[in-house]
Amino acid sequence: MQSRGTYMLIQRSRALFNICTASKHTIDYSKVPKINEGDLSEQFVRGSGPGGSAVNKNANCVVLTHVPSGLTIKCHISRSQDENRKMAREMLIAKLDVIINGEDSVAAQKKRLEADKHKKADYKKKKRAQLKEEWKKREGLA
Repeated sequence: MQSRGTYMLIQRSRALFNICTASKHTIDYSKVPKINEGDLSEQFVRGSGPGGSAVNKNANCVVLTHVPSGLTIKCHISRSQDENRKMAREMLIAKLDVIINGEDSVAAQKKRLEADKHKKADYKKKKRAQLKEEWKKREGLA
């Protein structure tokens, strides 16, 4: 039986997948590594930073270690231990994806799509400026 955190992570992944498959350019999630809960070592430590006694007394910082790869993730984004556990797992999956898949990882695919988007926008901006200059020369305004 899945824990509630794992269930929420799966639901969030499905939602992201549905959003990305609906767009013109899709991201391939098929190579994203799956992690076994048995391969993880989880510790709860006291966080650091601003927050005073709320941070110093509660062990809500999650240190997640993937035993086969030796990869360690420390997550103290939220004050909630449960949210930090979820986010640490997401961060671990993303990090493993980058290490294992490299250029085919989800992060690299998103980066390429953003670069293409910016390239098209820059092209349109230059084209518009060129047309404006030609118009000014033709009208004798320049």
